[in-house]
Amino acid sequence: MRKVGLRFCEAKNRRNIWYLIPRVNTQWLNLVYEAFAKDALVDNKKILLVEDNAGWHRSKSSKVPQGIEIEYLPPYSPELQPAERLWSLVDEPLVNQYFESIEEIEDILIQRCNFLRQEMQEEIRKLTNYHWLNFSF
Repeated sequence: MRKVGLRFCEAKNRRNIWYLIPRVNTQWLNLVYEAFAKDALVDNKKILLVEDNAGWHRSKSSKVPQGIEIEYLPPYSPELQPAERLWSLVDEPLVNQYFESIEEIEDILIQRCNFLRQEMQEEIRKLTNYHWLNFSF
């Protein structure tokens, strides 16, 4: 089974929250939204979530928790999404490797995400620091 990684990158302090799901569809996205609302403590603040235009993001059956507002990026604009710049860090241990199973890839990705979260915060800051972001809201 193919696994898909979803990353949430908090622009102001560059905190990242990672989820690994078995497929891309609205049912799984709703579960991620629910988990993200808890992990990001949405009860205490409002969150603007910027997403690309994937069909499963725009589904009428998606259930966005209260406190989260969704804005969609213009088509073909990955340079506007800070999380897109993190793929090179995530994919690094997978490049030019052979894997016996999808579970082996999943284990490596889990280890990598934990390593990034614990040991590579400065690298993540450098990749996701957009000079045009203004935090005076």
